[in-house]
Amino acid sequence: MNSPQPAPIAAFAFNRPSHLARTIEALKACPEAQRSHLTLYCDGARGPRDEEAVSAVRGYASTIDGFASVTVDASDTNRGLAASIVRGVSDQLKHSDRVIVLEDDLVVSPHFLRYMNDGLSHYADDPRVASIHGYVYPTGCALPETFFLEGADCWGWGTWARAWSHFEADGSKLLAELERRKLTRRFDFDGSFPYTQMLRDQIAGRNNSWAIRWHAACYLKGFLTLYPARSLVRNIGHDSSGTHCGTTDVLDAQVTEDPITVSSIPVEPSAIVHRAFAHFLAGQLSWRQRVRMTLSHVLNAAR
Repeated sequence: MNSPQPAPIAAFAFNRPSHLARTIEALKACPEAQRSHLTLYCDGARGPRDEEAVSAVRGYASTIDGFASVTVDASDTNRGLAASIVRGVSDQLKHSDRVIVLEDDLVVSPHFLRYMNDGLSHYADDPRVASIHGYVYPTGCALPETFFLEGADCWGWGTWARAWSHFEADGSKLLAELERRKLTRRFDFDGSFPYTQMLRDQIAGRNNSWAIRWHAACYLKGFLTLYPARSLVRNIGHDSSGTHCGTTDVLDAQVTEDPITVSSIPVEPSAIVHRAFAHFLAGQLSWRQRVRMTLSHVLNAAR
């Protein structure tokens, strides 16, 4: 099922050289890495305090091998993660119809690239599918080998130019459409997680998440993302080292030692997995968050 040439890989780094090294070394353990072209986008320092770590990232980047080619795109300025990813993904999709995307705090299974390339090939011509995702929540439930959910995701993913063309940078447009169509509760996994609030926070400048806008844009189009039963990605960034991450282990999923088989399945959201995710996510919220979300949905429904 693999395409003759694996999809190019876009990786994004800033000021965590040790995290980046773990990401790259894990990626190199995938057999497909030697045939894959890697572009590493290195963001610039925000100020003097970042310069040493940013320099260390670039020093490490210059030593990377094990891929068909390695290109380092080093920014002279600090773009921020959102602008870096939007720019980098868009740049890659000018030259290829597909891309695999990783950030510098994601450690992948040796089976990650096979799964991603299989998924990108299998669903390349299906306009209902927006992306392929490698991480899955540690729900503790037995899940189908692969399954679809609405929207898009951000921890080890791949997409096509046809889908990325629907990315909407203006969060206010996305929120207005979600509210007009009274979709906010469903968008929040039936009130289990505050995705709508994340979008409001992005609009207000309290976060600069590209991922919530990508998810919302795909959700509103009715697009789906393919997920694996067992996680092929582990996020090691929830150690307070990242710009946007605190310290937590509730999302820590151990990567599977077994490959994930991509095969033809109904291209529709899995109701069973939707419920499993909703139950898992609800368990991560405080009662105050749940009350705020409920009030927000009630007020929106009354408009």
